[in-house]
Amino acid sequence: MRLNYSIRNLFLLSALILFSVSCTPEGEKESPTRKLTGNPKLDKLKLPDGFVAEHILSPGENDEGSWVAMTFDDKNRLITADQYGFLYRLEIPEIGAADLTPKVEKLIIGNVAEPQVGMGYAQGLLYAFNSIYVMVNHNGNETFEESTGLYRIQDLDGDDQYESVTKIKGFTGQPGEHGPHSIKLSPDGKSLYIVAGNHTDVPEMNSYRLPKVWQEDNLFPEIKDPRGHANSRMAPGGWVANIDPEGKDWELISAGYRNPFDIAFNEVGDLFTYDSDMEWDFGMPWYRPTRICHVTSGSEYGWRTGNQKWSPNYPDNLPAVLNIGQGSPTNVMFGTGANFPEKYRTSLFAFDWSFGIIYSMTLTPKGGTYEATAEEFISGSPLPLTDGVIGPDGAMYFMTGGRRLESDVYRVYYDGDINASDKKPLQIADLPAEAKLRRELEALHVDGAPASGLDLAWENLNNKDRYVQYAARIAVEHQPVSSWKAKALAEKDPTVLTQAMIALSRHSAKGAGTPMIQALMGIDYKSLNEKGKQDLLRAFELILSRQGEPTGSLKSDLVVYLDSNFPANNNNLDRALAVLLVYLDAPDAVEKTLALLENAKDDPDYQKTFTSSSDLIMRNPQYGLDIANMLANVPPAQQTYLATVLGGATTGWTPELHEKYFTWIQDAFKYKGGRSYVGFIDRARKMALTHVAKSDFDKYNELSGAAMLTGNGNDLVNTDIQPEGPGKRWTVEEAEPLMADLHGRDLAKGKAMFAASQCLSCHTIGGQGGIIGPDLSQLGTRFSAKDILEATINPSDEISEQYVASVLELKDGSSVMGRVVNEDETSYSVSQNPFSPEVLRKVAKSNVATIKDSKISIMMPGMINRLNPEELKDLMAYLISGGNPNHEVYSTKAQAEE
Repeated sequence: MRLNYSIRNLFLLSALILFSVSCTPEGEKESPTRKLTGNPKLDKLKLPDGFVAEHILSPGENDEGSWVAMTFDDKNRLITADQYGFLYRLEIPEIGAADLTPKVEKLIIGNVAEPQVGMGYAQGLLYAFNSIYVMVNHNGNETFEESTGLYRIQDLDGDDQYESVTKIKGFTGQPGEHGPHSIKLSPDGKSLYIVAGNHTDVPEMNSYRLPKVWQEDNLFPEIKDPRGHANSRMAPGGWVANIDPEGKDWELISAGYRNPFDIAFNEVGDLFTYDSDMEWDFGMPWYRPTRICHVTSGSEYGWRTGNQKWSPNYPDNLPAVLNIGQGSPTNVMFGTGANFPEKYRTSLFAFDWSFGIIYSMTLTPKGGTYEATAEEFISGSPLPLTDGVIGPDGAMYFMTGGRRLESDVYRVYYDGDINASDKKPLQIADLPAEAKLRRELEALHVDGAPASGLDLAWENLNNKDRYVQYAARIAVEHQPVSSWKAKALAEKDPTVLTQAMIALSRHSAKGAGTPMIQALMGIDYKSLNEKGKQDLLRAFELILSRQGEPTGSLKSDLVVYLDSNFPANNNNLDRALAVLLVYLDAPDAVEKTLALLENAKDDPDYQKTFTSSSDLIMRNPQYGLDIANMLANVPPAQQTYLATVLGGATTGWTPELHEKYFTWIQDAFKYKGGRSYVGFIDRARKMALTHVAKSDFDKYNELSGAAMLTGNGNDLVNTDIQPEGPGKRWTVEEAEPLMADLHGRDLAKGKAMFAASQCLSCHTIGGQGGIIGPDLSQLGTRFSAKDILEATINPSDEISEQYVASVLELKDGSSVMGRVVNEDETSYSVSQNPFSPEVLRKVAKSNVATIKDSKISIMMPGMINRLNPEELKDLMAYLISGGNPNHEVYSTKAQAEE
């Protein structure tokens, strides 16, 4: 029979409230919904008013792969790349055509007599200079037997086919999804810009706007990723370079990224990227959310391996223009040339693969950079966005796919009147004075810059604008050190002196640290503002990390200088002071730091992001489940940071302090962070254990929770029975035949699978389990196995009005998804996490534009995907029997009686 809404109700893993709440609260009206097309690929899209989407093609239907890159050629044809296969050329019908089927051609590349098909593993495409530039990202291309590199393919004989292949440059490192990525044409149309992830070595270049003096520059005790990710990747991480069309001249522009996939220029030639996070680090103090970065000349964004990533507060790197949140960044592009309303023609569009969101960002010049406001432009679930471009017809083209997922090509256009505007495009003349000054200083970021530029750079080392100040320091670093070293050491202005010492520390050989430390200790620390103190402490860290620990009276003087200001009652300053004092073996550094650790609270706006993690739970069943678990018990970031600092402390310990520290470590394992959280805490634990007396090792090893950990320390021991797998993406069609005979199943194993699949968190069977959702003890008396499978595997197919979730679309363009469980005169209370339903998010009614029903069930799909067939059968027998071993159909007793 067709599953009715009642069984759906039983399985919704949300803030399942046993009373009904209207999905559209009283006094609110839904905006008119767009007409459904009947095509699920289109109907799942959330579009702004006035925009229309067209589905152009599903490449997989014709065995054309999973597409990740696109570009238009000079004949308005779309050229695309399968991530693992070939290049294709599409002639696409006009907007609104009755038949949108494109003409698709697989490109033949090479000698026609002995054709070589494809440019496999292409992650970036650009048509420019009568050529297609292809970024191949693979060791051993299947068709050309070439490794990772930038290629240029050309039609030299005018037959509209590509017979010439030139390898411009090969790249070394670790290829794959963190390898080299996109290619963009420069604003003046004369050169190319390329971007690469942190697994790509920086090749030898002709020039470096970011001086080639990068190091790890950390005193924070090093812990590399416990699961091995990027552990061999050192500074400077991902990078951006400018090259000429033939690839003869290479200039490094910027570095310090994790894995930016794309770059984009705005109207005045400023460059931006969307850098990725490391989701395994979620909950750790060094976690960095996905973020929009302004790629300025000589900029550094501080990616380092493991826990070594720099704070955005450090003066030797730059902060994000906007922190987005969790996700997997792919394409970025501006709306330049789009036949869209003015707001979107100047927007920066950023694509998130994981959660299926295209963000639209308005960038407003502010000082030397921009301030950003963001909104969701297009979203859908699932919608694994890969690449996009504004077409010659003024429409937005975008594609989904990647990692062999189902791929689709879409076109989105504006179907409305576009009011003429007298507003002119942004011009350089319109930029703030700070932005113009930054550009003037950036002109000095070249070797052989005129000596007269040193005066301009020096006078701006104390500029209040961070981007100008940064550009000034990089300009100083491009001058011969001999021309400014003495000037730096003699400087009296504390801000200028601090920046000069940062520059000097980066360009000094070993043995030059003493005069720099002495000069900095001449600064009256207490007279500085918070930024001045942060910069000064970072300057000390840079000198010590490059020069090593000072000795004698210099060391003791520095300890006295720093210790008198610790603690600072400021989280950022306390981090920096703890690192320095522990490194310097200050007598009371351990005691003071441990006292801070016991009471530290995270700042209210710590790592504030545009997209709240809780808003992402329902957008992707795979990642959403992980987020829900983590948000149920997020680790305290400040305490974790200080605990890691103490892990490296060698002196100053007493038995009482060790007791407190290792007790904290054991307690820390109760929190849920990203995949590497447990491993990071364990590595800090093991580091600290190397500093205890051998006679005390066993005691502190036990106290710190050793028995709670697996052998490698990366996971907690789970004494419950866990799925053995291998799992699969179960469908009802695959699972239903297994239900034909459930006699004699192992109900104990089924109960374990009920817990392992997290059903137990919300539902009760036989008096055991959560009370969030309804009791399932009598499930088998009311519904068939097929009913239960349909509700479990496809929870969004049919959602009861009683338990529908809501989408609150906010006036700032963002949206909040969850269950509206209460409202008062001024706000709605929304439950977003099925594992923490008591945590409610207050949303002010004044900020809500509309409220709509969600098309996504709050119950997560994929809950049973860890189970193999036998485990699934055990689970289903347990559900249907209610755990009753005497159940008349599914028990071993019934089988024996037969």
